[in-house]
Amino acid sequence: MSDIRVLSVASEVYPIVKTGGLADVAGALPAALTAHGIATRTLLPGYPEVLKALPAASELLHWGDFFGGPVRLLAASPDGLDLFAIDAPHLFARPGNPYLGPDGRDWPDNGVRFAALSRMAAEIGFGIVPSFVPDIVHAHDWQAGLAPAFLHYDHRRRPGTVMTIHNMAYQGKFPYEMLASIGLPPESFNIHGVEYWGAVSYLKAGLQFSDRITAVSPTYAREIQSDEGGMGLGGLLRERSNVLSGILNGIDISVWNPESDSRIAYRYSEQDLPFRAANKAALQRQLGLDPAPDALLLGVISRLSWQKGLDILLHAVPAILGEDMQLALLGSGDAELQDRYQAAARAHAGRIAVVIGYDEDLAHLIQAGADALVVPSRFEPCGLTQLCALRYGAVPIVSRVGGLDDTVVDAGEGSAATGFKFGPVTPDHLATALRRASLAFHDKPVWRKLQQNGMTTDVSWRNRAGQYAALYRDIVASRRA
Repeated sequence: MSDIRVLSVASEVYPIVKTGGLADVAGALPAALTAHGIATRTLLPGYPEVLKALPAASELLHWGDFFGGPVRLLAASPDGLDLFAIDAPHLFARPGNPYLGPDGRDWPDNGVRFAALSRMAAEIGFGIVPSFVPDIVHAHDWQAGLAPAFLHYDHRRRPGTVMTIHNMAYQGKFPYEMLASIGLPPESFNIHGVEYWGAVSYLKAGLQFSDRITAVSPTYAREIQSDEGGMGLGGLLRERSNVLSGILNGIDISVWNPESDSRIAYRYSEQDLPFRAANKAALQRQLGLDPAPDALLLGVISRLSWQKGLDILLHAVPAILGEDMQLALLGSGDAELQDRYQAAARAHAGRIAVVIGYDEDLAHLIQAGADALVVPSRFEPCGLTQLCALRYGAVPIVSRVGGLDDTVVDAGEGSAATGFKFGPVTPDHLATALRRASLAFHDKPVWRKLQQNGMTTDVSWRNRAGQYAALYRDIVASRRA
C-alpha cells in the first residue's frame, strides 16, 4: 500500500524517449520506489513518440489555450510505467531530438516548451487531477526547474518539492523578456529568485525554491558546491548545502542482466566468466576488429564531448596501440571528435573500430564483449555506463570524478577492487591507467577477481530508491509539523 504520492517531472523517460542517462533514471526509479511504499506518476511532454506509445491514454482535461495553443492532459500506464503526458501539438509535435531542431540547434521556443511542462506539474501539484494529488513534486534537471518556482509564487497550499541535478552544465537560461509570457511575476526576477546574470535560469529556479536538492552522487554533490564545479551556481548551492544531498543513481538490473540479455551473443554469470569470450569474438567480428582473444579490448559508449574526455582518449591512442590493445567506440556528438575518431579507425583498421550514433543492441554487446570500459570524463555527475560495465564484467577504467569515483574501487585499494581510476584527467594519467589495466589483464587470476568483484557489486536501484523514499517522508513530515 502506497502512503506517499510523487509526481516525477522529466523531459524524457526510457524506454519511450531517451537522449541520455536522465531517461534511464526517470524510467527505472518509479518502479524501484514501489517497494518502499511510494506511488509515482511521471509527467512528460507529448512528443510524437510519447503519444505513439500511449494509444489507450485517457483524457483528464482539455484547455483551449495553454502557452499559445490547445492542450490535453493524458494518462496511461504502458508496461507498468504510470504516466501523464502533455498533448500540446504547438509545443511538442516535432520529430527527432526533443530539444534540437533539424539544424542541430535548440528549438528557439524551448523556454516556452519547458515552462509549459513545469506549469502543468504545478497545476497537478495543486490538485487539478483529483485522483492523483501528489505529496511531492520531484523535478529533474532544468527542463522541470520552473515547477518549484510556480508552486512557490502561486501562494497556495502546495506539495513538497525536490530538485535533482543530473548535470550542472545544462542550466536552461533564457531572456528576461519572456518572464511575463511564461507566467512568473515581476518580483521573481531578482538574485533570490530566478534571475541569473540578467537572464532567467530554470535550473537556478529549481535550486532556489525546492525544499530539498539532490545530486546523482555524493562526490558530485560536493563538487558542485565549488565555484568551478558549480558552474556559476556554486554560491547558491553552498548557501543551501543544508538541504543538498547526493544519492547515487542505479540501473535497471532486469534490463542490464548478462544472464538473461537477449541482445548479446552468449549469456553468462560471474560463475561462468569464460563464456564472455563468445561475446568478445562476436563484437570483434561485427566491428571488423582482428580476431584476437588475447588482446585487451577496450569499450567506449559515450557522447563525444569535452565533458566526457574523449579528446583525451584520442591522445592515448599510441598507448593503446603500443600495448597491443583494441578499441571499440560507440557514440556521437562533437563533429570534430567524430571525424578524428573515424580517421583513427581508418588508419588502424582491425585495431580501432568506431560506430557513430547510438545502437542499443551494440551497447549491450560492447558491455558483454569488451574486456574493459573506458570513461575518462572531466566531470561526471554519476555515470551509468560504468555501472553496466560492473554488472557485465567489463572492468571500468575511469577518472576520479563525481559518481565514477564513488562507484569504482581502484585495483590498488585492496581486495574489493573493481577497476582502475586515474587523476588528474590528462592524457598521461589516462595512458598510465591503461598500462596498469594491461598488466592486470595478462594476469588472469587478478583480472578474474576484478570482474567477479564488479559483477557482485549492487548497482541496482534497491537501496538508492530507499534513500529517495526516506527523503520524501522527511519532507512530508516536516511540512505537516
